[in-house]
Amino acid sequence: MLSAALCALLVAVPVAKAFAASVDGLANAPVPTIYLDLRTIYAQVPAGSLAFGFGRPTLFNTQTLAASGGPAFPAGLPTAKSLNMDFPLTVDVTESVSLYAGVSGSSTNFGSAGFSSFQITSWNIGFQADLYQQNGGTFPTATLQSTVTQSIPNRPLGTTSFNNILEFDYALDSDETRGFLSGIQYTRTDVDGALGRVNPNTIAYVGGYYQWPNNWKFTGRVGLQSFEGAQLLNLASIQPFAQPIVRLDLDRMDDNDNRLFGITAEIMWVPNPAYQLTFRTPLYAVKN
Repeated sequence: MLSAALCALLVAVPVAKAFAASVDGLANAPVPTIYLDLRTIYAQVPAGSLAFGFGRPTLFNTQTLAASGGPAFPAGLPTAKSLNMDFPLTVDVTESVSLYAGVSGSSTNFGSAGFSSFQITSWNIGFQADLYQQNGGTFPTATLQSTVTQSIPNRPLGTTSFNNILEFDYALDSDETRGFLSGIQYTRTDVDGALGRVNPNTIAYVGGYYQWPNNWKFTGRVGLQSFEGAQLLNLASIQPFAQPIVRLDLDRMDDNDNRLFGITAEIMWVPNPAYQLTFRTPLYAVKN
C-alpha cells in the first residue's frame, strides 16, 4: 500500500508542476498567435482498405465511410482518391498550449466514377499541450495532442473519431534544432447506428529532426501501424493488419519557429500501399 502511494506521488508531482507552469505561462503570455492552419491533401487508398495515418483523422475514416452509406459497393470498397482541404482555426495560447477547431471539405473519386463536387464533410476540435518540457534537461519533452472529428452530414455510416497522440521529443542542443522523436497514436472511430463497426487503430513510431540555420526543417517518422479491422453494412470485412508506416516532413520556419510553409509525404501499408501528400500554408492573423 505504501509503495503504491509513493508511486502515485512520483507521478502526480511532475504533472502538477507542468500544469502549474502552463497556467503561469498563460497568465503572463502576450497576445496569442492566431492563424488558419490551411492544409491541402491528396490521398490514394487501394481497394478494400481504410487508411488512418499520422495526425488528425480527417480522411478515410470519415469521408469514405459516409460515402459508403449511399448505394452499397457490391464488390466492397473500391480504390479511393481524395482531394481534401482542412481549415482549422488555431490559437497558440502559449508556447506549450494550442487550441484548434475547424471544418474539412473534400472531393472524392471511388473506382472510375470521377471526382465528386467539393463539399464540407467533417468538423474537428482539439488541443495540443506540452505536459513536460525538456529545457536542456535529461528527460524529453512530452506532448499530448487530442482531436475529435465528426462527419457531416450524419448519414447511416456517419462517424465520430477520437485521435490521441503522445509524443516524446529529446533535443540534442539548447536551440532544439536537432533531436529524436518517439510516440504512440491511438484512434477510435465510432460508427453511428448499428450498421457498421470500425475497430481501433494504433501507431507506434520513432523518428528525428534537423533544422538548418536558414530555418528549413526536416522531420522523419517510421513506425508500425496496427489496425484491428472493420465491418461495414453488407461489404466484405476489412481484415486486421500490422504494417509499416512512414512520414516525411519538410517545413520552412521563421526565426520564432512559426511555420511558413510545409509539405508532408506519407506512405502507409494497409496492407497494400496508400499514399498521402499534404501542403500546409498557414494564414496568420496574429504572429508572435
